[in-house]
Amino acid sequence: MNKIDVESIAKGLVETFNVAGTESIKLFKEGLKITIKEDNSPVTNGDLKVNSMLTERIKVLTPNIPIISEETVDLKIENKEKIFWLIDPIDGTKEYLAGKDEYTINAALIEEKKPIMGLVGVPRKNRIFYSYGANESYLLENNIIKKNNCVKKSPSGKIVALSSVANPSADIQKKLKEYNVTSVVKMASSYKFCVIANGEYDIYAAKERAMEWDYAAGHAVAEHAGAIITTLDGKPFLYGKSNYKNPSLLMKRSKNLND
Repeated sequence: MNKIDVESIAKGLVETFNVAGTESIKLFKEGLKITIKEDNSPVTNGDLKVNSMLTERIKVLTPNIPIISEETVDLKIENKEKIFWLIDPIDGTKEYLAGKDEYTINAALIEEKKPIMGLVGVPRKNRIFYSYGANESYLLENNIIKKNNCVKKSPSGKIVALSSVANPSADIQKKLKEYNVTSVVKMASSYKFCVIANGEYDIYAAKERAMEWDYAAGHAVAEHAGAIITTLDGKPFLYGKSNYKNPSLLMKRSKNLND
């Protein structure tokens, strides 16, 4: 799939993400219906509605590319596709249920184990991040499109890390110390990838956690903006694993976090 195709597909999904985000807020205000999945995690009618909206539009845009969604995947079937979609209709369901603003809507196109396109909607913040190649990462906010380029926006002399938990493990704290991190901010969902992409934060390190669909869209947005993404031991971060489980992660805004 060449770049012009990926660009048109990404742009063709932006409005769908906008409408799906609005729908997610509407359903929350009406009162969400919650069921518990086999893995004991909650799923709402908001998750399912957004999933339906995304998959319907993606099938129109790319009818021959398989879609793997958190809400419909069969974990017993091994993924052997070379090109496929990864969707997480609501990443941060607990935040969504609580009416918080960090839940996200996610879709990524994977080719040869790498994300070549990604969209992350942040409905409560009225932000949509999308990307479709190197140096082609964008933020749509208040009807204005800005380019994400990982240029530092955090205060000079301070290196701010993100964490999924309030108190990172000793191993993660040790890794952050290597980069002279001055403070750690707790943040939910794939939004972490996006705010590193636009330079608001500097680094995120995590042990093995979550699933491929939790990271893929944000990975595309950040990497296409210039972020460096590997495992904690410096190996390439790849997709298409048989169990869909993520390895460890190290995401840096740039080689020199002071710049």
